[in-house]
Amino acid sequence: MKFKVLIPSILFLVFGSCKKEHTKEIDLSGEWRFQIDSLDQGITEKWYTSKLLESVQLPGSMTGNGKGYDVSEKTKWTGQIVDSAWYTAEKYAKYRVEGNVKIPFWLQPDKHYVGTAWYQKEIDIPSSWTTKNIVLTLERPHWETQVWVDNSYVGMQNSLGTPHKYELGNLPAGKHTISIRIDNAINDINPGINAHSLTDHTQTNWNGIVGAITLEAKSLVVFKNVKIYPDVAQKKVTIIGAIKNETGANQKIKLRVKAKGIGNNTQSCEEAIKEVEINTEGTFEMDYPMGNDPLLWDEFHPNLYTMSMTLESSMGKDYEEITFGMREFKTKGKRFVINNKPVFLRGTLECAIFPKTGYPATDVASWKRILNIVKAHGLNHMRFHSWCPPEAALVAADELGVYLQIEASTWPNGNSSIGDGHPVDEWLYKETQDILDAYGNHPSFVMMTSGNEPLRRNHKPYLRKYVDHFKKVDNRRLYTGAADRPYLDNLDYYNNSYARIQRWGEGENSIINKRPQTDFDFTYFTDTIPMPYVSHEIGQWCVYPNFKEIPKYTGVLKPKNFEIFKETLEENHMGQLSDSLMLASGKLQALCYKADIEAALRTKGFGGFQLLDLHDFPGQGTALVGVLDAFWDEKGYISPEEYSRFCNETVPLARLKKRVFFNNENLEADIEVAHFGEHALKNASTSWRLTNVSGNVIAQDDFDKRDIPLDNGIQLCKIDVSLNEIATPQKLTLNVNVGDFSNSWDVWVYPFVKKQIDQTQFKVVSSLDKSTISYLEMGGKVLLTSKKGTVNPEKGGDVAVGFSSIFWNTAWTLGEKPHTLGILCNPSHPALAEFPTEYHSNWQWWDAMSHSNAIVLDEFSKDLKPIVQVIDDWFTNRRLGLVFEVKIGKGKLLVSGVDLITNIEHRPEAQQLLFSLKKYMVSDAFKPSVELDIESVLNLYKS
Repeated sequence: MKFKVLIPSILFLVFGSCKKEHTKEIDLSGEWRFQIDSLDQGITEKWYTSKLLESVQLPGSMTGNGKGYDVSEKTKWTGQIVDSAWYTAEKYAKYRVEGNVKIPFWLQPDKHYVGTAWYQKEIDIPSSWTTKNIVLTLERPHWETQVWVDNSYVGMQNSLGTPHKYELGNLPAGKHTISIRIDNAINDINPGINAHSLTDHTQTNWNGIVGAITLEAKSLVVFKNVKIYPDVAQKKVTIIGAIKNETGANQKIKLRVKAKGIGNNTQSCEEAIKEVEINTEGTFEMDYPMGNDPLLWDEFHPNLYTMSMTLESSMGKDYEEITFGMREFKTKGKRFVINNKPVFLRGTLECAIFPKTGYPATDVASWKRILNIVKAHGLNHMRFHSWCPPEAALVAADELGVYLQIEASTWPNGNSSIGDGHPVDEWLYKETQDILDAYGNHPSFVMMTSGNEPLRRNHKPYLRKYVDHFKKVDNRRLYTGAADRPYLDNLDYYNNSYARIQRWGEGENSIINKRPQTDFDFTYFTDTIPMPYVSHEIGQWCVYPNFKEIPKYTGVLKPKNFEIFKETLEENHMGQLSDSLMLASGKLQALCYKADIEAALRTKGFGGFQLLDLHDFPGQGTALVGVLDAFWDEKGYISPEEYSRFCNETVPLARLKKRVFFNNENLEADIEVAHFGEHALKNASTSWRLTNVSGNVIAQDDFDKRDIPLDNGIQLCKIDVSLNEIATPQKLTLNVNVGDFSNSWDVWVYPFVKKQIDQTQFKVVSSLDKSTISYLEMGGKVLLTSKKGTVNPEKGGDVAVGFSSIFWNTAWTLGEKPHTLGILCNPSHPALAEFPTEYHSNWQWWDAMSHSNAIVLDEFSKDLKPIVQVIDDWFTNRRLGLVFEVKIGKGKLLVSGVDLITNIEHRPEAQQLLFSLKKYMVSDAFKPSVELDIESVLNLYKS
């Protein structure tokens, strides 16, 4: 039966405090008997009737208990391996040897096992439970579970994202044996081997149970699946649920409902009471007023309530306590809005990365730590890529005000698909419904999708029906078919990878490698989308490995990949540079992320972005894309405070057509702001200033105070500054302040007219002909500046140099360009005296990196240390020179991998770098110490 209760005010009663009965519960954590069932004989041999032979501790995994097999060359992984060179390449041969197995694909587990295993425990049922329905809860098993009590089969469950709950019914008092068979293999249901719900790329395909493992004694009349639907406009909630009656007779039931604020929310609503009668099962729907001024939930004020619900029957009482928030997350045109205020999603991914355990944390404190770090970097959103987190993550997000996108455990790409009639099609509906039922009351759960990047013939019609279905089932959140694709006209929002400064496959032709300026946005694309647009997995900018991170891996996953990279770096005589390589490439990585995020913030009507990632992704060949490591710890090259200058609720923005100027030009910029704070800014103070590296002000101005609405693309002013008083080459910084928020951009100014250098003291050539060689051998000075593409492939010509750092990683992208991570240099080296630089890449190096060859120096003396080094891919760890010097006979040769000749009249950076190198060559400081024969140099270049 179904009844609807609209509660008039006369039904509200206020009761004094009374003693509250709590459902009795038995904690089953601790020692369990255990046995591997590698031949899958346990069911036919009725292992549930006998004692298993070994023991483990639960909660936990087999790997955490030291169970499973050693990793070997024959280990069958759950995850795609794009670059299989480890299995065949000679350089990896020593890592395929028993006792020294080290894989470069992902973090390496201590043990590995895929298949069935059995867990068994004796329980003692108290006599007071004999009239109860006993429920076994496994909070986070992985993956498929089957349960027996004594000799009786209870059932099977296979959700990847929610607890498995088994109703055991009435059990006689005394001892019983629970046996659980767990299978973590992919059988008929295939979510995709790369899905983060089960892949070895991230959390690992573990076998076990984590989180709460409990027995509960429940009344024979209980609540089932209670959902709370906030109605902000009407200041009420609608409570919808079911009541299950297992007494076999009709029951008169009294419902008590009361909402009360949590934490700083001290509001308390009146209790409502209603009496109803049901037979075996009934549904109910109640409208519950939340008072005259309920506190709303959002990122700025995550106000929460608890709905205490009591069901009283002749069998006793049943309780539900549900945390919820008064919020309405919806769309308005191309904007997300919460409680009718615009929202710009600034998000990162969480891909089930937990290096110490190999499975996700189930405690709130761990998730609060993660989400507080996310918020400290100016983000307000987290996407769970192809998996659903434990409830602790949602509890933490509720309390901290973080918007979550949860996905139904699939990545149907590669070896799997949806919409083709496979068992996963039906399972995905059930998985989604289980997630909505288990976590749907959490206010932080604002977005939902089936999973990541489907790619098959029939996924579009399947996902169209999927979205329509769940929009009708539960309208408390917004739905899209899948992350990145497809576009369907029934989506609430579109998640897509087009609007970012580098897309897969673009390589050196990407925006960041072609356009060193900030005056573009993505409206040319987003204007074609009639719904909120969220850019998919922006960033993916790599940094060199941090080998100091290795000792932190004290759990079940070990960084054998890092050990390989560290050993090859040392073999190439650069072990002492590891910290410098990481820090220099990290500075470039941070610069790339700033460019990516600001481009999104400049785009009018943009819905938001999802980074890949704020922290490192350990799999898919090792994707070191985080400014934080896999433990969410800082690496040392950018702080949360620095990051949040360009990623925050309020971000000043500057549109600059270029970053490098001559001193006979004017610096021009359009200044704007993206503001998505708690309120519109009233009478906000805004200003800008241009300073040099010493902090001296070159120019500055204060804008008129003004009101700033909740929006982006808000124009503040135009800057036009003459640079004719800048007499020396230098870096300047443009700072813009809006209220308490500031942001900055580096620019460079070079003299248009340079001092004369005696050209008779040296030669500048693009190749070494006989006369130049003779000139060198007789004691001359030569600058050899080669054109791009003239270096032999094996000498560096096959190294794709670009301005940006490596995108994702070369192993997973099959060598997508660029292959490098910026430059490392000593900024005080006299060769760079007239080319102001830090020790790392910045925008003044864009021209050089776009017109250069990297030159492999591995075959030369380890004492040959380049003036400017290109940071190589960690898979190859070659010593790459961009600028270096050597002795040739009696002469001195300065080699530039940068082309400093072609079209130089249009390249101010090249002019300045050439000037700096020339000035160095005529100075007494030009004293190369390493000697090479001329043939070694000639062999670097194509004939």
